[in-house]
Amino acid sequence: MRRIGNLALGSLLTALAMTQVVGQTVPDFPGVTDAEIQAPDAADWLSWRRTLDSWGYSPLDQINTGNVDQLRMVWAMPLNPGHQEGTPLVHDGIMYFPGPADTIYAVDARSGQQIWTYARDLPDDIGQILPVYDTTRNVALYGHLIIGNGADDYLYALDARTGELVWETQIMDYHNGAKVSAGPIIANGLAITGRSCQPEGGPQACVITAHDAETGEEVWRTSPIAQGDDPNDATWGDVPLEDRQQVGAWMIPSFDPELGLVYMGTSVSAPTPKIRLAGNDLDYLYHNSTLALDVETGEIVWHYQHLVDQWDMDHTFPRMLIDQQVAPDPSEVAWMAPDIEAGRTYRTLSGVPGKTGVIYTLDRETGRFLWARPTLYQNLVSHIDGATGRVTVNPETIPTEYGTSITICPGPTGGANYYAPAYSPLTQTMYFPLTNTCAEMSALDPAEGDTGTYGISTRAYLAPDVDGMLGAIHAVNAVTGRSEWTFHQRAGTQSLLTTGGGLLFGGDAEGHVFAMDQRTGEMLWNMNVGSSVTGYPATFAVDGQQYVAVSTGFWLSDNFTPEIRHGRQNTLFVFALPEAGIGHRGPEREQVNPAGAMGSADAPPPGGNIGGFSRAASSGVFTSAQAEAGLAIYQRSCAACHGANLQGAGGTAPLRGAAFMRGWRGRSVAELFATTRDTMPMGAAGSLSDTDYLAVTAYLLQQNDYPAGNTALEPDEALLAAIGID
Repeated sequence: MRRIGNLALGSLLTALAMTQVVGQTVPDFPGVTDAEIQAPDAADWLSWRRTLDSWGYSPLDQINTGNVDQLRMVWAMPLNPGHQEGTPLVHDGIMYFPGPADTIYAVDARSGQQIWTYARDLPDDIGQILPVYDTTRNVALYGHLIIGNGADDYLYALDARTGELVWETQIMDYHNGAKVSAGPIIANGLAITGRSCQPEGGPQACVITAHDAETGEEVWRTSPIAQGDDPNDATWGDVPLEDRQQVGAWMIPSFDPELGLVYMGTSVSAPTPKIRLAGNDLDYLYHNSTLALDVETGEIVWHYQHLVDQWDMDHTFPRMLIDQQVAPDPSEVAWMAPDIEAGRTYRTLSGVPGKTGVIYTLDRETGRFLWARPTLYQNLVSHIDGATGRVTVNPETIPTEYGTSITICPGPTGGANYYAPAYSPLTQTMYFPLTNTCAEMSALDPAEGDTGTYGISTRAYLAPDVDGMLGAIHAVNAVTGRSEWTFHQRAGTQSLLTTGGGLLFGGDAEGHVFAMDQRTGEMLWNMNVGSSVTGYPATFAVDGQQYVAVSTGFWLSDNFTPEIRHGRQNTLFVFALPEAGIGHRGPEREQVNPAGAMGSADAPPPGGNIGGFSRAASSGVFTSAQAEAGLAIYQRSCAACHGANLQGAGGTAPLRGAAFMRGWRGRSVAELFATTRDTMPMGAAGSLSDTDYLAVTAYLLQQNDYPAGNTALEPDEALLAAIGID
């Protein structure tokens, strides 16, 4: 029997089975083709940003500037614990949502009723090896498959109809520093994905890969660290290959099927101060760059470097592919090419690719620089040569000795970060969610001991001269580079979505979901859902009705706005107009025995041992001493939130009586134990020992009138999962 160690957040709940079928299979699932992925039906959301150009735009217009104020929530679904930044995909009325730690839900998109749930059985030690390993930003659809990039560094595919595993391919050993937080895109039948890479993995951990989406067979892998016969190997100077570390590709690429090019952004080196490597005069390619990769071979066709970084200013964020005229306005655009052809339509790559908040617009056929400008206050980029595109870094932000304090704006959290911008063809405008930050930085001397991954000291703070407003949305015309409007607010802003109805949807750290007028920035609709909006929004249509989906979770930057209450509940919310109706029950589905076959003739009858468990909690599964120990731990670590008598406090749910039984009757003690460990104490989940969490579990059972027995609860997964709460 496998022992319970430091299991992944949320994975213990489902570690007994790779797939939990909670209803019937998806009916009549139409396979998804490359043609559909490259030009999706307006009703569907088939890729991370809906289309492979990373616009985050849907042509749906049923919900528009004239009626969005009637929007209301139609269903919500709780998600498993962990770092939640998922993207809903929708095809033919079925939603596929990736929760934390490789948990994937298939859901009836109109009603919210779950069809099946898959929870990948992650290794017991993964949380000890990789930091914040459980973020799952997106999955991909292809044919009849759902394709995910596992935290254990496997690419895997599920049958979209049943949730069953079809194939899995190991990309790398997660023990060797390869970390994954983003899933693949599908480009010409290939599942293409990158990863971040811990220093201990060296350059081998930093790879971009392509696999056959039907079979999982690897087609190519490319390193974003120049080495060997790469002509840019010399940009690392005399740094040995094993010390070329951390240059990863941890977000999601864009793809141009006509050019056959995949566009991927890269991150920083480790350590980041270049005085720790070979000096400040080298480029260290291909860190903080845009790479254009041949989709068939993975060859780097061209590259453009946005910043030689000293301070963890990653440039991994979305590149939007826009065909447009290029006519930058010199009154607002700081840097531009001198020979832009008036009236010519360029195939551009544009957006804010990095934490500096600087917009870069390039010719995506050649990588040629066209124009760039800041969106918020920054002091890192001092000049860009219009003819060559060469970036000059402000010398006052470059460390030349250890320990000297240097002010940079934005700070290492950005600026821009993982939250995605959007583009609207209605306005030819890009919309950027930004945060106004600065930081005091210094390079740490390795002679003084362990200096961490990046070798830097950081003291971040809110940028000056923004009146305390951390969050911003900056609307910039993609043709002219002019600012159309700017919105500021106290709470940090999150990912955005544009629609054919003239709307800009977004969310923030305080828990507000909102809709704005694309043209003016006027706030048209706003609803507080109680927890920070952390996932990527999507909109879709079912049976002629348009819906908008957003998800919430844990906001990572509480320190900037300490007075704002940031809820942390992982929940998926779906909104629609009144005509769509509210509270659809969804299709009736046959009930499933959680521990046995559906509708098994010899399944145990309802009663003391419900659900087919081999033991019932009412038979005495803990000792009085264990429950007494749990009382002391509860009073010390849990009572402040849940009340001394378990009746709840400060809005938290009661843990005894009818509320407890509604939530837990028919579930296993393993689930109760895991949920207790994954959520308590608030802000320090998992900080107690397994023995302490088992004692608290025993106390909760005792306080809900379950009797003590002669044997204590033990940290054995199979034993706990066999006990039903009756």
